Amino acid sequence: MAKPILYGADYSVYVRIVRLVLAEKGIDYELVPVDVFAAEGIPGWYVEYHPFGRIPAFEHDGFRLFETSAIARYVDEAFDGPPLQPEKPRSRATMNQIVGMLDAYAYRAMVWDVAVERLEKATPDDALIANGLRQAATVLRVLTSLKAPGPWLMGDRLTLADLHAVTIIAYLLKVAEGQNLLAEFPDIQTWWNHIAKRPGFADRLT
Repeated sequence: MAKPILYGADYSVYVRIVRLVLAEKGIDYELVPVDVFAAEGIPGWYVEYHPFGRIPAFEHDGFRLFETSAIARYVDEAFDGPPLQPEKPRSRATMNQIVGMLDAYAYRAMVWDVAVERLEKATPDDALIANGLRQAATVLRVLTSLKAPGPWLMGDRLTLADLHAVTIIAYLLKVAEGQNLLAEFPDIQTWWNHIAKRPGFADRLT
């Protein structure tokens, strides 16, 4: 079976999610760099892999996918290694709900409105950051309510929900406001302290 190919950039939250999934499954893969922010734009050939020019894209034995959630679920189901999705329908639905919530409400607020705005803008928009922090607080509050008892978001076993959440929250924690906000949610802070120590995570979250 051919080695999977992942197209994307190290800095991307969504490329990082797939890389963590591949690592958890113990899968060797090739990372082909694609920088969507390059001055010359995305390579012309890349639209064959992702028609919207986003990252990541994925290929395995001639089978191509884009969209991180689809890639992550395929990798979990197509390869050997520890399962990363709950078996019970309700638990799996909750996991999928967490992933969807993070995509819809956390990514923009935590990554772009807070971290990127604070760290990369010469004159940060404080109103935008404040709005991002309010949205982030709502996400963390809901995540607390959805978290099952145990070390992981879904309880005793790491799942795709954890891998999705850790990459997004890692960006929030690059700034002091994000660190202070997370401290207000002790269950998620404890979860973060636990998952951040997982072997290999530190290298993939910076």
